[in-house]
Amino acid sequence: MVRLALLSVSDKTGLVDFAQTLVQQFGFELLSSGGTAKILQEAGLTVTKVADYTGSPEILGGRVKTLHPRIHGGILARRDLEQDRADLQANNIRPIDLVVVNLYPFEQTIARGDVSLAEAIEQIDIGGPTLLRAAAKNFAHLTVLCHPRQYPDYLQTLQENQGVASLGFRQGCSLQAFQHTAAYDQAIATYLAQLYPEPKSTTATTELPKTYSVTGFQRQELRYGENPHQPASWYQTGQIPTGWAAAEILQGKPLSYNNLVDLEAARRIIIEFTEQPAAVILKHTNPCGVAIAPTLLEAYEKAFGADSISAFGGIVAFNQGIDGPTATAMTQTFLECIVAPGCAPEAVEILQKKSKLRLLILPDLTVQVPETFQAIAGGFLVQKSDEQTDRPEDWPVVTVKQPTPDQWTELIFAWKVAKHVKSNAIVVTRNGTTLGVGAGQMNRVGSVKIALEQAGEKAQGATLASDGFFPFDDSVKTAAAAGITAIIQPGGSLRDEDSIRAANDLGLVMVLTGTRHFLH
Repeated sequence: MVRLALLSVSDKTGLVDFAQTLVQQFGFELLSSGGTAKILQEAGLTVTKVADYTGSPEILGGRVKTLHPRIHGGILARRDLEQDRADLQANNIRPIDLVVVNLYPFEQTIARGDVSLAEAIEQIDIGGPTLLRAAAKNFAHLTVLCHPRQYPDYLQTLQENQGVASLGFRQGCSLQAFQHTAAYDQAIATYLAQLYPEPKSTTATTELPKTYSVTGFQRQELRYGENPHQPASWYQTGQIPTGWAAAEILQGKPLSYNNLVDLEAARRIIIEFTEQPAAVILKHTNPCGVAIAPTLLEAYEKAFGADSISAFGGIVAFNQGIDGPTATAMTQTFLECIVAPGCAPEAVEILQKKSKLRLLILPDLTVQVPETFQAIAGGFLVQKSDEQTDRPEDWPVVTVKQPTPDQWTELIFAWKVAKHVKSNAIVVTRNGTTLGVGAGQMNRVGSVKIALEQAGEKAQGATLASDGFFPFDDSVKTAAAAGITAIIQPGGSLRDEDSIRAANDLGLVMVLTGTRHFLH
């Protein structure tokens, strides 16, 4: 019996050449519908239209085309069962050996800023996923293809197996089809969830949904994960690249797992600063130098000078396009990665001297990351990202001494940096530059000591930010002894009054934000 292939695709890439090979080399007959049938016919191929095969015309403006027993019977029949073979014969149904389907461009449609809900709804494919799922279920008897990139591999397996796709190949294609429909449904669910909220029970205490799914497409196999013995891959969510998947890599070695983790941490810090040129130098997700200045070069030099030892092999992020002088300054040390929203041609040429340096352009640094994830045994945790907008005008000054305008500016700067340092976080700053960073310590006293020791004599007249409250006044006294003149912290300790009293006795400014920014 001549084999039958059903082709119904939205993405027509490679379609005609593939169909011609099916017919001319492997003797397939073609069954198709809508625009796919038209393109194949215009290419001179003989095609049976689905409506002619089923005897049922396309209805509802094309919403119903392939939902018919003659189609799905031909896909789902188990050819090793006598009863299924009898049903096919009794209902004049031909078995279908190949199903080639890809789905309406839902994600591409909703990516348009002006798309209406009605337009989006019309791009929700019904027949396509049904065909894919049916064919994927019956992989024992036919092949399903859901992407043009699969065409060459399918033709190759036919060549290698006397015109029959191997069972292993069919199984692999079945898995890809189910992954494809799962991702498609996830994109629809995510879009609709943004438009109308999920019904909440009267006991609900969170904005997060009862069911949470995330789907990713492998963008790149990484050399390894955090360590050489850990396999790793980079996945992008959605068909349309956003965030780091949309970044332009101008030069350098392939990005590693650790590079990407650090780059994301650097991005989250640099977007805090929008009014002045800013530079962040980061190691192991913690900033070792952050600075703002009138020029990008000065911001980089200040950030580098904050901890030049740790800056070696670091990640650098800028909030403005890189110019020539800044590029020249960066060639004086070894850096892993640089990211900025742009890079002048002169700067690109200068940085090319560092061939192993990874240089990325991410025009939109402010990509929204609505939730963060953490895997645990048997599941995962989800939380809303810490993107709350702080309101300095609402922060109470709890000491007798009030901050000067310059101190207010410094307090805000220090607080923005502390938000992105691993807890227990202490940040010492002056003149829009970090001087000392105490990160990831088991107690806040240790973090204070580390940050102040790093700042050294520069702590005289400096500002100190803490991501958590001071339950005892010892850290306040230590800060004052080192020369700190202003402290910003969330407050909330039962012993806040002890810390406030110590600040008053020592002539310090203390501001409470009322918001905690722990970063574990």
